[in-house]
Amino acid sequence: MEQVHGRFRIVPDDYHVPYAGTAEDGRKFFLSDELFGSGAAYVGLFLWKADGTFDEVKVDEVRRPEGVPPGQAASAGADQLVASRLAELGKYVLEPIDVAPFAVDRNGVTFGWVGTEYEGTYSLHIEPGDFIAYYEPWDGLEYDT
Repeated sequence: MEQVHGRFRIVPDDYHVPYAGTAEDGRKFFLSDELFGSGAAYVGLFLWKADGTFDEVKVDEVRRPEGVPPGQAASAGADQLVASRLAELGKYVLEPIDVAPFAVDRNGVTFGWVGTEYEGTYSLHIEPGDFIAYYEPWDGLEYDT
């Protein structure tokens, strides 16, 4: 069992990771409109400094889509908000990023990449919602949903 040693990779894709890369100011970012908790949904912009250390999280609570089963990730349909958050990044590049896990509390909700161990396997999963989980070799090419 190998725990992540300071960094893991997030690779943009067409599934749950459409927005990951480098902002115009050099910071690394991950943007999602699929974050969710009990009865709430969020658009979250996770930002790391250019060296991959945590910088800040920008969170907006939005309405959870109707008809989505509990525990299932779904787009919040907040396209304007997503576009606004992307515009804040300036000229950005979608590309793999190597970043450090972190967790912060916003109004009683944890946001970040949280490490857990289950039956001898260490993983990092996104919060809130736990709908993306990375495992070793931490290359970001595969994740569980």
